[in-house]
Amino acid sequence: MKIKPVLDALDAAGAATDLVHAGQHYDEDVNDVFFADLGLRSPDHHLGTGSGTQAEQTARVMTAFEPLLDRLAPDVVVVVGDVTATLAVALVTAKSGSRLAHVEAGLRSGNRTMPEEINRIVVDRISDDLFAPSPDAVANLVAEGTPDGTIHLVGNVMVDSLLANLDRASRQPLLADLGLEPRTYGVVTLHRPANVDDPVVLARLLSALGAVARDCPLIFPVHPRTRAALRDHALPPGLRTVPPLGYLDFLALESGARLVLTDSGGLQEETTVLGVPCLTLREETERPITVTEGTNQVVGRDPDRIVAAARAALGRPWAPRRPEGWDGHAADRIAAVLCER
Repeated sequence: MKIKPVLDALDAAGAATDLVHAGQHYDEDVNDVFFADLGLRSPDHHLGTGSGTQAEQTARVMTAFEPLLDRLAPDVVVVVGDVTATLAVALVTAKSGSRLAHVEAGLRSGNRTMPEEINRIVVDRISDDLFAPSPDAVANLVAEGTPDGTIHLVGNVMVDSLLANLDRASRQPLLADLGLEPRTYGVVTLHRPANVDDPVVLARLLSALGAVARDCPLIFPVHPRTRAALRDHALPPGLRTVPPLGYLDFLALESGARLVLTDSGGLQEETTVLGVPCLTLREETERPITVTEGTNQVVGRDPDRIVAAARAALGRPWAPRRPEGWDGHAADRIAAVLCER
């Protein structure tokens, strides 16, 4: 979702590109279907990382990527987001002769117990070009002493993908297949370790979701990580699980919802653009612009707070928001900087 518009913009600008798939996400439900939905070409190189601890995944990506980088000798390596593979590829690139560019730079939650936060900090520190999605991300980089001329406020590539695919998503038959009418249901996603790995925390969240579901039925596409954690829990009435969805199907589901409850970063951004109220089931967000200029509320994991916020959100209208640079052309601005370099 993040690399597709960047790759298209670079191709349109005449750049020669190689697409490398790290293999960190390899389940067909959360990998192959996204390539098909987005029209993303098959990877030119596949590192085949697979599962394992974060240290194991980092090491596998580094050892697989290093010989590829030596062989290709690119002018620039572009990494996106904050996953383990992003960090691993960045570390190898920073010690090579290639430039390193980070798309979605400058995001900070302030919570270093999150692996993603460490990844963001390290990758930004060693990158040559930092493409920030929002003014708050620029402010974070400036406060950390990032050198002048390396920070570029380009906007949000996730929004590029959303706007490019919204019409296609509206024609998906998913709602009819599930027997749903727009604005009659909510959507839930949970996948972060802090929410799904601790049985006590997960039970409290399920209790809150059950209370919300009494006011608004909830559809819960279950992430592979979460699927295993749910085996030891009884699902409350009104919470309906479905298998993981492809990009277009999920966009159709999300855009038709009355409410989204999530621990995902990307959904906080998408719901802002769609005008769907979002409750973030975490204690902080690395995307505060979705709170100050969007439809997002950070409500934490306390069941009473979650239920109260959900009922309040269901009782008021929400309008779509477009923060600066969330206009569908972030990738064009990224390509322009990279080609100028």
